[in-house]
Amino acid sequence: MKQVFSISATLIAFLAIATAVYGDAGRYANSTDIPPSVTTPDRMETSIGTLEFFDGVPIGETTEKVYDFVDRARAVEVFINMTPAVSMYHLREGQRNLGHTSSNQIVIAEDMPDSKPLVLTWNNTSLYAWGFLDLKKDGPTVIEIPPDVLGILDDMYFRYITDMGAAGPDKGKGGKYLILPPGYEGDVPDGYYVFESRTYGVWNFMRGYVRDSVEAAAKNIKENLKVYPLAQKDNPPQMEFLNMSGRGDFQTIAPNDFSFYEDVHALVQEEADGWADPEILGQVRAIGIEKGKPFAPDARMTDILTDAVAIGNAYARANTVRPRDPGHWIYPGTKSEWVMAYPDKDTYFLKDGARRMDGRLWMHYNAVCVTPAMALTRPGAGSDYQIAGLDAEGRPLDGARTYRLHLPPNFPVKDNWSVTIYDPQTRSMLQTDQKFAGINSLSGGVKKNEDESIDVYFAPQPVEGFEKNWIQTIPGKSWFILLRAYGPLQPWIDKTWRPGNLELVN
Repeated sequence: MKQVFSISATLIAFLAIATAVYGDAGRYANSTDIPPSVTTPDRMETSIGTLEFFDGVPIGETTEKVYDFVDRARAVEVFINMTPAVSMYHLREGQRNLGHTSSNQIVIAEDMPDSKPLVLTWNNTSLYAWGFLDLKKDGPTVIEIPPDVLGILDDMYFRYITDMGAAGPDKGKGGKYLILPPGYEGDVPDGYYVFESRTYGVWNFMRGYVRDSVEAAAKNIKENLKVYPLAQKDNPPQMEFLNMSGRGDFQTIAPNDFSFYEDVHALVQEEADGWADPEILGQVRAIGIEKGKPFAPDARMTDILTDAVAIGNAYARANTVRPRDPGHWIYPGTKSEWVMAYPDKDTYFLKDGARRMDGRLWMHYNAVCVTPAMALTRPGAGSDYQIAGLDAEGRPLDGARTYRLHLPPNFPVKDNWSVTIYDPQTRSMLQTDQKFAGINSLSGGVKKNEDESIDVYFAPQPVEGFEKNWIQTIPGKSWFILLRAYGPLQPWIDKTWRPGNLELVN
């Protein structure tokens, strides 16, 4: 018994010495005081569970937990940051489904935009004409824009390239534009307005001015617009126009399921190396999407991506109706639900050198077309929009109920105004018995009150006495509204004239 005690006492003494010499890092000759903020404890409780370490080295399930979390977070960020590109991808796919396969083909809303096609918040007062350039296939490409046409070129990431027409260098007189592919080093002839794209794909957006008639505006485009590869300038191909009005098979909305990432993969394969910013392409590569390689996630990663796109989609929808960027709110500090698409009218989504990622997401989840001309604050020029998806009490709009929008007297526009409602699911015109899902000042017959103000009603059935001011809604569905001003005047710009909120009518 004495021997056992003696051995135990000796062992305890040895351990005490060892602990003193080896266990206390502060006792080594070259040791310094290490701040607790730079060390990792052996056990940490986090929102993703308990994380365990041996002297800072992850053990147990810790590695798997943090990899799952970061992969999911990166995939959500890919959804947020690639929404502009995937939206553009589906605009092109929608046009291809109508037969658009080359740059000399144009899809045109010859009978005006209506609610059958699925297109992000297009309006019912513009004669749209759209095309796509394929600079990889065609090389430098020429657009001969006619007078009296508004044109915009955006690349495949929905970045602005240039305006054409009234807001462009031709000042509305028409002219020849030469669009160069990324990194082009060949000869550039004189006589063109020249712009280089960062992407091979370029969306050619045009809008005809409807003055005398829709037919006259369409005729101007169809008889005078020319698009062709520069290499074919001496013998350009004949233009072809495809009517997109009334086409229920014209679907341009980006998906919010796993296929979103498949679309990103397709874009990465076809585009130039520098088509998106390196940090964004780094996120894309981190979730398994890489140029020249198949996209084949395993079961674990497929589950993570499916979860991430659901979270990203939910975030985009929350960001739409309750944006956190204060620049979206048109009447801050008031009980108003009206927001603008471009925060602080910033079409480049930059503030103090920082990217406004939520503002960019808002725009490209809900709308198409990027140009500074859509955020002008010069009286009588351009256009401006106000959007609302909640009522005066901040509640979702209910298609089974009746709402009123009060527009004060003397709507301040040089040209015209319109009210259009949209389906929150598709962000396209609400599909009801009304073809155009709205009213506008050009349609005639809008009833005015005695003081020249206007009340617009939204309900499943016509409101007696205001049939011309009624926009149909659907029980069981929500909706949101765009109020558009074309050629807005100073009272709109300085907000001395402002629309009412959407009020529930009992």
